[in-house]
Amino acid sequence: MFAKKSLGQNFLMHRQTAERIADAAHLSPEDTVLEIGPGTGMLTAPLLARAGKVVAVEADAALAEKLREMFANEIAAEKLKLVEGDVRAFDPSSISGAYAVVANIPYYITGEIIRQFLEALHQPRSMTLLVQKEVAERVAPRRRSGQTRGEKESLLSISVKTYGTPHYEFTVPRGAFKPAPKVDSAVLSIADIRNPFRSEAEKQHFFAVLHAGFAHKRKKLVKNLALAFPDADVSAALRAAKLDPDTRAEDVPLPAWHALAKTLLYI
Repeated sequence: MFAKKSLGQNFLMHRQTAERIADAAHLSPEDTVLEIGPGTGMLTAPLLARAGKVVAVEADAALAEKLREMFANEIAAEKLKLVEGDVRAFDPSSISGAYAVVANIPYYITGEIIRQFLEALHQPRSMTLLVQKEVAERVAPRRRSGQTRGEKESLLSISVKTYGTPHYEFTVPRGAFKPAPKVDSAVLSIADIRNPFRSEAEKQHFFAVLHAGFAHKRKKLVKNLALAFPDADVSAALRAAKLDPDTRAEDVPLPAWHALAKTLLYI
């Protein structure tokens, strides 16, 4: 089976890695799993062995046909439901009850997929994703031996931590894929997913503050926020969040971002 560049396909070919990904999802026979891009079925098989039901969404019609042949018994037993189409058009509310997302997602839509499901009305309880190593490190930096400095945050890491708890599971070398990508991958998990906002307006405001704070990487937080909010309001918000005026966005933890957003909303 030839990979299609237009779909960003890099097929996982290492069975042991597929087993480790399925293990990292912490599945039980009562669980429903949404698998994004099952491809050749390498990850689908261990997911079926651990979960009660798998809903697999595949955009490639040729691959979908092969999957129907490969897992004909599981489909007949209604243990596997194969959905042909783009997952970005998939409605999570079509899944009854709680579910977990497990996926080897194309690099070019990683951020879009993470955002789609974290912000969904019917959120997954967890996500276990095979992504570009650099992305996993930005979301959940690994603590190395002797490391004493605090973690540097990014717009993506704060966005993910707003909804759940991310963890860098393990590295997957590029040789585990066919065709091999130019960089290594990693498994990123996001657990305890929830919606912390009381309304859509509150969510929109929080992310407006967050995007404003990270607007210019080289500028201090106060300068970035002042481009979007009145100077006096920004100064009051920094005091309320107990942040030094010289602070940069990458040094601000999640609770302080909530404090900034709340103060900028009500002052």
